[in-house]
Formats: sequence, structure tokens, C-alpha cells
Amino acid sequence: MTKLLIVESPSKAKTIGKYLGKDFRVLASVGHIRDLPKSNKKAVDVDGGFIPHYEIVKGKEKVLSEIKSAAKGASEILLATDPDREGEAIAWHIEEACGFKKAKRIVFYEITENAIKEALKHPREIDTNLRKAQEARRVLDRLVGYDLSGLIWKKVRYGLSAGRVQSPALRIIMEREREIRAFVPEKFWVITGYFTTKKKEEITLICTEEPRDEKLVEKILEVGKAGTWIVEGVKEFEQKRSPRPPFTTSTLQQVASTRLGFSPSRTMQVAQKLYEAGHITYMRTDSMNIGKQAQNEILTVVSKKYGNEYAEAHFYKTKSKNAQEAHEAIRPTHIESVSVGLNEEQKKLYRIIWERAVSSQMTDAKLLKTKITANIEENIHSGVHKTIKPSVVGKTFEKIEKSIPDFAANGSRVLFPGWLACDTGARGEDIELPEVKEGETLILKDLTSEGKATEPPNRYTEAGLIKELEKRDIGRPSTYASIMKTLVDRGYVDRVNRTMFPTDTGDVVSTFLEQNFGNYISDSFTAEMEDELDDISNGKRDYAKTLKDFYGPFAKDVKSKEKIDKLTTLGDAPEGVLCPKCESAMVVKLSKTGKFLSCNKYPKCIGARKMDGTIMEGPKETGEKCPDCTSGKLVEREGRFGKFISCANYPRCKFVKKSAEEEGRANTGIVCPKCKSGTMVERRGRFGLFYSCSDYPKCKYAIKAKPTGATCNLCGDLMMEGTKTIPERCSNKGCPNHNPHKNKEQ
Repeated sequence: MTKLLIVESPSKAKTIGKYLGKDFRVLASVGHIRDLPKSNKKAVDVDGGFIPHYEIVKGKEKVLSEIKSAAKGASEILLATDPDREGEAIAWHIEEACGFKKAKRIVFYEITENAIKEALKHPREIDTNLRKAQEARRVLDRLVGYDLSGLIWKKVRYGLSAGRVQSPALRIIMEREREIRAFVPEKFWVITGYFTTKKKEEITLICTEEPRDEKLVEKILEVGKAGTWIVEGVKEFEQKRSPRPPFTTSTLQQVASTRLGFSPSRTMQVAQKLYEAGHITYMRTDSMNIGKQAQNEILTVVSKKYGNEYAEAHFYKTKSKNAQEAHEAIRPTHIESVSVGLNEEQKKLYRIIWERAVSSQMTDAKLLKTKITANIEENIHSGVHKTIKPSVVGKTFEKIEKSIPDFAANGSRVLFPGWLACDTGARGEDIELPEVKEGETLILKDLTSEGKATEPPNRYTEAGLIKELEKRDIGRPSTYASIMKTLVDRGYVDRVNRTMFPTDTGDVVSTFLEQNFGNYISDSFTAEMEDELDDISNGKRDYAKTLKDFYGPFAKDVKSKEKIDKLTTLGDAPEGVLCPKCESAMVVKLSKTGKFLSCNKYPKCIGARKMDGTIMEGPKETGEKCPDCTSGKLVEREGRFGKFISCANYPRCKFVKKSAEEEGRANTGIVCPKCKSGTMVERRGRFGLFYSCSDYPKCKYAIKAKPTGATCNLCGDLMMEGTKTIPERCSNKGCPNHNPHKNKEQ
């Protein structure tokens, strides 16, 4: 009889199957088998002790059936899902859904033959504490997300969301944005001197001070141009640069962002493929540890490739108090392989992982730092360097005002590359300075000044925000990528060249949460909650008590805020800006496309302006009556996707008239598979075209692409048009037929 081994990914199953041979059958759960239902009322029994009610993920019925069937004839069942809390939870869900009684759990951190066979020697029971910690996180995020999001829908705008970790991240972005708005620039001058040495070599020196007074600038230029310049000092000293530790999840995301331009979610997708193919160790980790065997292999490769003088063992310990030190950092599984991957993205990401892991076990780099200072002759020979005898406290120096500040240049060059020979991306450029001696005369060619202004702090990049979240102990390695993606998908930030700009919507939502739920999205509270979840995984805290202690006060706070006014008006318009129709005062309001100025007499007056004061065209009457409510008139409006005709009584009446072209293409004639009475019609929403039941809102069935008329042979959902790379596919995300490539792998 064969043994059954269950993993999460079909590609991982394929790789492992090659190692284990005919004695094993390897199947994939294709992610989660069970999850909380979409309806929050049915999801968690709060009064019963925060008991979650799980249901089979739609489309996984066939996968589950195949696993059950294979288990009947198996001599042993092994659950080999990912080695983290979520993986532990998935293993438990598989066990529960299939009714396994004697299944064993194995874990491995790299998909290599040795690692898997070693894991098979150490089967264990499912870790209840780890599973409970993941369950607590899932339940907590559901309760917080639904309660806060529901309130935001009522008080701000429908369709927005909040989250336990997402909202603190947005708050951090907005805090920086407010700093930028409040920043008052100051003017300063950079003064540059261009010189030649006695050997006719050119050298550029910068004034060590940046004066704020233009008269002082003029004085420095005047005195400097009239004086004789002499080298005041030449300092040379060696400096060591120690190698950087191997990657954790967050540092990999940061470096991939800055060097490769990958978003955090893209980085994790590519890393997942490398892991499943057996090229790297598990990519969700906060440990900097490298196993002894791997370390020895790296040192051997370094000695062969660079020389014995480059090899040096280093041991790193993460600063995170909750890091899983038994885990390993992200590293190649086969150090000898310098370049692997099926495409250019995988090769690039693997290369920086290889360089970071190998360079972490190399010697320090030795740099020669040089600093040259110069000034005019009268400052050099005026006794400035004369020292007074050391006092009881320490040495003190005579303070003599110089007529102009010193000018200086800094240079550096590599004496011994050490680890920089491998991780060349961290090296930087050598800055060679000409050889001069103290007291040598410099010939001034030109002395210039350039007026500049101080700049506000930079907005966060994705890499910078991840670093900040990690510094504040907010979230965990597995959550950073999803946080970044959610902020963009919800329209809270715009990502421009990896820099995160908060939108008007993000500003309003964050302000609302800070004013009403500031304690729940603070750094300290969020970090403490992460600690409590870690305590559950370590068996130090009780699941139900932890959730009760949090959710009781939280639910009361949410309920108490239901009486506050709806946040439709954000404040008064600038003084002097009046309504273009009735000349009344105006107020700032938030729409789906951002802020605008509205007449304070709305809806009696529909005058509106853009934030820059230009007049916004209001709805134009068409002379037709609304066929739905009969009391309203149809008006022409300007929307995100151009002009359209709708009822003037919106939002009480949501009738929208379709153009002749839309009428022709709107109804597909395909029967809705959910209610069987409506037909699938084309609609346009926030994210573009989609197809939904004509009986909406009675039936809320919807799919993303145009239905083909066929139904899926696995789950019964509609098949829809595919893309250039993916042919016709199932509309159900949970169905294997949603992605034919994955289905083929199974």
C-alpha cells in the first residue's frame, strides 16, 4: 500500500513526487480547504466562545473528494503543508474535513530530497497551539474588519474598509503626509570651490556649512576669491564594512523593491515559485539563522570561488523578540547553483538571494576613507589649532572665529573587497581624491553658490513602510505584502514609482479612525495584540479569553460611535469661494474620485467646484421622467467613465438609462446559475466591466468576465472568457478550473 502525502501547491506536489517515488502518492489541497463564510453573522459564534463556523471553499469539492478517495487505500497519511501557523491551520482543516483519525504532520523548510526524507523520520501531531493562534488571528481580523468597515460604510462611504493591521499602516502613511503638509521650507546655500593642485589635478571642495543668510554667502565668496587657499588637513583612516545578514521576508521585500522594482506581493509570488521548485528555503521567515550544514557549504563555495581569505563564518540573531530562531533565513537550497529560474524575474530574485546568503559568510570589506579640508591662508595661520592645556574634565580647544568656514571633500576606495566581491550591488562607487599634503597651496579656479530650500521628509516607499512596520512590531512577515496590496486596491494610496501617496479617501478614512478608534490602531496596541497571538502559539494564553478581553470593549466602542454624524462634509471651503449658482458658502465633500467643493444648500442647490476653484458642470435635465420612481426627472451627469443619464433623485432612486449601444450589448441572454430566473447582463463598476444577474439586488451573483454560456464540469459555475495566456476558465476563484495551468499540474 502506498502512503499519502498532502501539500498545498500542485507544483510543490510535483517536485516532491519526484523525490519520493512509487511508495508515495502526493496530492495538493490547492490552498485552503475550508474558510469562514462571507456572511459575518454566520462566521463566528461570539457568545459561544468565539467559535468559528467553517465551510468548504467553493470549488474545492472535487479536490476534497480526491483526497478522501486516496486516503482509503493509503497505509499512512502525512500532512506536509507549509511550516507556519497558516500551514498548521490548513493541515488541521484537511484533517477535520476528511475525518482523518491517525494522520501525522511533518514540516520541512526546503524542498530538497534530503530535507523531505529527514522530515519523514520525525512525524508529529498537529500543533494545537499554532492552529489556535492562526484561528485567533483569522477570527480577530474578521470581527475587527467587518465591524469597522460596516461603520465606515455608514459614516463615510459604501465599499470602504478597515483592518486590524491595514489601518495602522495607513495611519503611519498619513502621519508622514501631515508632516509634509506642515513643513515650512527654509532657504540655504551650497557653496562649492573648484581647485587645482600643484600637480595640476582638479579637486572640488564643498563648504562645510550651509548658510541661511545671503549676506554671509556674499562675504564667503568675496573673502574666498581674494584669499590664498591652503590644504588645512588630510585625514586617512581604514574602515570596515561588515557583511549583511541573509534575507528575512521583510528584508527580501525591501531589497527586491529598491533593486529590482518588485512590489512586495510580486516578490512573494516569485519567491513562492522558487520555493516550490526546490531552489530556496521557505520564504516566510523572520529568522536570520543559517543551519550549520548550509553554512559549511557556503564557506566551501566562497573558498573555491573567491579564495580562502574571503571565507569567514558569521552568526546573526534577529532583533525581533518573537522571531522563530529554529527556522532558517531565506537561502538557496543548493549553494553551487548561481543562476536558476524559469523566467527572468525568478532568475533576478534568486540571484540577490544567492548573493546575500553567500556574502553573509564572507570577511569584512576594508575601505580607505579620506577627508581633505582647506581654507584661506589667514585662517590657517591665525592660531586656530593652538590648544589649551587639558582641563580636569577633558581637552578643550581655543575658539577663534574664522572669516569663512572650512571647505572639504570626502573620498573612499576599497582596499580589500571582502563580501562586496559577491554582493556588488551593495558596494557603491569609489571616490578617488588627488594626493595632496597638509600645507599645500591650492589654486582657486572658481567659487560658486547655489540657493536651495530644505525639503520635507520623504513619503514612504513600499520598502520603507515595510521597514517601519517591522520596526514598530506591527504585523508579521506573512502579512506585509497583503497590507501593501490592500492599501492600493482600496484606493487609500496611489503607488507612483514605488512611492505611496495617500489619496483623499485614505486621508478621510484614516482621520475618521484616528479620531474615533485611535487606541485600536496605535502602535502599542497593535504590537501588543501581535504579542498576545504569539503567546497563544506558545501555549501561554487562552484563545477564548484573549478574544473576549479584546472584543468586549471594542464592540461597545463601535456601537457607541453609531450615533455620530455622517462624515459627508469635511469642512468649510476656503474663504471667498462661493457657489457658482447661488453664491452661498461652500463646503468640502468627498466623492469616489476625491474631494470637491459643494454648495452648503445641497440638495436644493447643486452648484459645485473642483478643489482648485474651477466650476464643475452640474447635471443637465433631459426633460424625461424617471421610469422607476416616476417622481424624479432624468438628468445627464459626468462620471468616472464619461457622461450618463440617471434619475435626479439619486441616491433614493438608482435608475440609470442605458444608451442604444449598451442596450444592444448589455444582456447576454445567459441564465443566471444561482437564481435561474434572471439573465447575465453587462455592468460597469469601480474596477471596470463585469457581469451580474439582471435581478440584482434580489440576486447578487456576479463574475468578472463575459460568460461563454458553458458551465464548469467541476463546480457548475459559469465558464467565462479568458485572456491571452489563460483560455476559457471557470468564474469561481476556488475552483481548479479557474486557472487551467494549475489544474493541468494536478
